[in-house]
Amino acid sequence: MAEIEIPSYFLCPITLDIMRDPVTLSTGITYERDSIEKWIFTQKNNSCPATNQQLFDNLELTPNTTLRRLIQSWCTLHSTHGVERLPTPKAPVTRPQLLKLLHDASRPHLLSHSLQTLKSIASQNQTNKRCMESAGAADFLAALIVGKFPGPSSSDEELSDYRKTCDDALSIIYSLQLSESGLKTLNNAEFIETLTLIMQQGSYESRAYAVMLLKSMLEVADPSLLIGLKAEFFSEIAHILSEDNSSKGSKSALKLLICACPWGRNRIKAVEAGVVAVLIDLLLDSTEKRACEMMLTVLDQLCQCADGRAEVLRHAAGMAVVSKKILRVSQAASERAVRILHSISRFSATPGVVAEMLQIGVVAKMCLILQVDCGSKTKERARDILKTHAKAWRHSTCIPPNLISSYPS
Repeated sequence: MAEIEIPSYFLCPITLDIMRDPVTLSTGITYERDSIEKWIFTQKNNSCPATNQQLFDNLELTPNTTLRRLIQSWCTLHSTHGVERLPTPKAPVTRPQLLKLLHDASRPHLLSHSLQTLKSIASQNQTNKRCMESAGAADFLAALIVGKFPGPSSSDEELSDYRKTCDDALSIIYSLQLSESGLKTLNNAEFIETLTLIMQQGSYESRAYAVMLLKSMLEVADPSLLIGLKAEFFSEIAHILSEDNSSKGSKSALKLLICACPWGRNRIKAVEAGVVAVLIDLLLDSTEKRACEMMLTVLDQLCQCADGRAEVLRHAAGMAVVSKKILRVSQAASERAVRILHSISRFSATPGVVAEMLQIGVVAKMCLILQVDCGSKTKERARDILKTHAKAWRHSTCIPPNLISSYPS
């Protein structure tokens, strides 16, 4: 292969590999389908990589069959030199084909086969995924998941059938990587409630897909929908965080809380579900940067309410672990941790809390913040904490001499 000169127009401009399924953009440039789909749909670029011309929303990838046949002929001609002939790629699915599959899936005896076919189609390329979205596949599958949810009198066989259907349907919806408008069509209280029940009762696979799908949905949801989230939703998120050891599942659950907890009612529901204690326990063992940042972000949100601050103080390691993460994880983590301690200092500082902050090293850490390079807002909050309780702390022997010098006057 190295001895043969490959014609330059056989190579994808993105990967510089021989194209197996060449497609041409409206700009006239031809790319390997997988590469340009990743560029446009996964990486969210809206310009031609070679020309930098803007691409329109109604983008079409036109198969360049002439070039593909030429490449295949060239590969066959040079097969004696170790060049492998490229197979003819599958043609993208058409809308009529999809509509027939969705119709078949509505018939019980064809449901399982139709779902497997849809899963295979979605796995082939991004063009198929976009076609499935425009044909309403996600809406159909969501309605299927809601409509077939088993009742309390369902038999073991019915429960088993539903779990299999649910696993397949959720995996297809998640794999489609829906656009913002596609996700918004799924955002209704009934589907969210069903996904919450799946988090509680579903198989491990369905629970994981439900969490990740909910994360994507809530990121684009209207505030009215977020405010209406039920207490059970937060209970299941707390349970998943305490039980799920997978990084992806935990981060999706944390993102759900970040989306839901800017609203006061949701903060109360999350606190009552035990989220604060779960997060503190996780922080004790967590060393992963992004996970720590997200946990502290949620705790910061929950400490905007009195019940949230009370739960942090109720946990034996609450303030200590928050303080420990300052200047050890990242600037973002330090900022969130100081915000948490600032909220406690301003609104929940009983004499006992003030004494504890001194004993566990919070005060020394605030003095250290004033000496190092960190954000101005973080320094301002640290200074405010120290000034607020100066009478109790300024002359304490618990603060090392090298730090007491930075205590604000």
